[in-house]
Amino acid sequence: MARSGASWRYVLGWWAGIAGLAAVLALVGIALFREDGLQIAANVAQVVGIPLLFPTLLVPLLLWRRRAVAARAVTSADVTQVKDILAGLVAEQWRVEANLRSLDDPDPMPVLWRTTRDKKLIDHPANLVPASGRLNVSSSDVAGLTAKFRAMRRRRLVVLGGPGTGKTTLAVQLLRDLLATRDQHPDEPVPVLMSVADWDTEVHPDLHDWLAVRLAQDYPALRTPDLGPDMPLTLAARGHILPVLDGLDEMPPPAQAAIITALNRSLGDGQLILTSRTTEYATATADAGDVLTSALVIEPQPLTGAAAATYLERCLPQQPGPAWQQILTGLRAAPGRRAGSASSMAEIAATPLGLWLLRTVYITSRADPAPLLDPGRFPDTAALRAHLLDQLVPALIGARRPSDDPADPFRPRHRHDPGQVRRWLAYLAHTMSHPPAGGEPIRDFAWWRLAHITGSFTVTTRSAFALVVALAVALVTTVAVGLTIGLAIGLADELEVGLSAGLAVGLVAGLAVGLTAGLVTGLVSVFSSRRWSTEEPAFADLRLHGQGTVLIRILAVWFAVGFAAVYIARRIAAGYEDALAAGLAFGLTVVLIAPVLAVGLAAALTKWVEVPARADRATTPVTSWRADRALHLVRISVLGLAAGLVYGLMAAITAGVTAGLAVGLTTWLVSGLVAGIAFGHHHAWLAYLMATHRLAWAGRLPRKLVPFLQDAHRLGLLRAVGPHYQFRHAELHDHLAETYLTQRALQRDVNT
Repeated sequence: MARSGASWRYVLGWWAGIAGLAAVLALVGIALFREDGLQIAANVAQVVGIPLLFPTLLVPLLLWRRRAVAARAVTSADVTQVKDILAGLVAEQWRVEANLRSLDDPDPMPVLWRTTRDKKLIDHPANLVPASGRLNVSSSDVAGLTAKFRAMRRRRLVVLGGPGTGKTTLAVQLLRDLLATRDQHPDEPVPVLMSVADWDTEVHPDLHDWLAVRLAQDYPALRTPDLGPDMPLTLAARGHILPVLDGLDEMPPPAQAAIITALNRSLGDGQLILTSRTTEYATATADAGDVLTSALVIEPQPLTGAAAATYLERCLPQQPGPAWQQILTGLRAAPGRRAGSASSMAEIAATPLGLWLLRTVYITSRADPAPLLDPGRFPDTAALRAHLLDQLVPALIGARRPSDDPADPFRPRHRHDPGQVRRWLAYLAHTMSHPPAGGEPIRDFAWWRLAHITGSFTVTTRSAFALVVALAVALVTTVAVGLTIGLAIGLADELEVGLSAGLAVGLVAGLAVGLTAGLVTGLVSVFSSRRWSTEEPAFADLRLHGQGTVLIRILAVWFAVGFAAVYIARRIAAGYEDALAAGLAFGLTVVLIAPVLAVGLAAALTKWVEVPARADRATTPVTSWRADRALHLVRISVLGLAAGLVYGLMAAITAGVTAGLAVGLTTWLVSGLVAGIAFGHHHAWLAYLMATHRLAWAGRLPRKLVPFLQDAHRLGLLRAVGPHYQFRHAELHDHLAETYLTQRALQRDVNT
């Protein structure tokens, strides 16, 4: 049906073109039967032909472009191919994350998970497989966990636990093993981890609609032209995605209950993995009045001191020093016999987060563990945890020296000062938890939302910035258009106006049109710049990837239209005996025709380069940032190229090659910059650029923010989930946010 509709639009487009030509001929024919018919007919053809010629040419061209990229029906072979592509992208993404988190070094932490004993959190046994609802698994036996998951009735699993208990880690382990054994189960859906906090059930009441939006955003390779524009929705709607939804507890309570309701309404017989803190999940199910249907619910058991000591011992040299021997002995002691700080260390090591902190701060960095044995240094568990979180940043920076080797993805590229890194990350964490611009706290950081969440574009700054941009754009546009038109008319010696008279005419016409164009572009920039902080990033790819023929067609058609336009302009000017009138007629005709040609050619070229990212790479925050930056540069170049070609071609035909090159180059440089900034729907990189400069001036963030965040990711302080960054642990996020408030309070005290 879609193909039939496209064909009808294609036919109607050509009929519209024919109708336009027929209208011109009809008007000319009517004029021929009147007195002075030939002269009137010529004038009518010239006047009427201009507005009708370009719709006649443009409508079929645009519909031809749409027909060339019309989507075809999706086949089962297409779905299989896309699933393989998506599985490879997800596997690559989490392989890197697993290495950064040392999940398999030397082995996963041996956390034991058991079915919850709270019957209010789990469905009836009759709705579960196994029917008893019992599930005992260990994080150290990922293969066993995968086998038991596949044996479930509907493969729905809820992973609960307190802060730092390894909920997300278990979900990632299961996801990776499902992908690693996928060749034995090719019909299974592809597991994809997403932050559930991004799901607004009022905007997307159905799970699959939201999944399609996130798939298109996080994995733009699914939107390549040869796959069709609706492949993400096809995968989600047909049950080819296993959603791994992380962090239900990070949403406001009313939204948590809405998620439970939406999942039960949307899942049908679909699969699901969900993580949440236990208390928040209990509140959400109580408020929703229902639990997740057919979902097994598991919770972690605290790591025993003996298990923690065994894990730490495997991370230490075979002959650790006396201090470590004393620490391991204290951990292995019975709870009632632990002396000194051993009790606090055992409580810290009872969670995967605490065990990782002990390992990172004192084993990975090779720091002296003697302070851990001082009973007066850390009087309670909270003090020890705060100490470990405070020392995490310098420990990771000290353990991972900078490297320029691209083959080493786990070491930063630059040397950083630990104190400065902590201040920058503390500001970012505080801003995410308490956005100055309003809104709910967030855990996912998107670089294109920096200006919005930091309040860099407040009402006042947006208005002031928009005014500055408008004035700059208007001024540059006026000068560029005025000089270009003046030069084009002045050098058109074939009109026999003379150089001085031509330049005078050109400057008058150029000033008038330049002021008009400047006013228009200035007004456009006022409204467009105010939206920059909320615009999404886009992608650009200059590779031909099989589209070379399309590019040749675009250029050929628009060159043909350009020659026709110049011919019409010269014929109109030739009909005037007065040189000044001829110059004005030619100049005004060019002014009317050239922008249409330039904008049309720029739109065609921009659409050609605006394609998703490469299909062989997973989308990360860095790749999305680079792609959007490339699109800005491409858009500026393409818009400038289109205007330069059109005006340069006209000047070359009328005044020679030298004039054409001069006009084309001037127009390319100036118009491209102006149009690239003032027009278009994607300005995320520009908003990011201005926000980072403003925040760097205030000392809150580095000017090169994305490279800094990339280094923080390599250090293990952040994790990447698609194009978003998260702090590695929510506890680290909260601790840094509180640190920022403490720093501000101290600074106020100093100032007063």
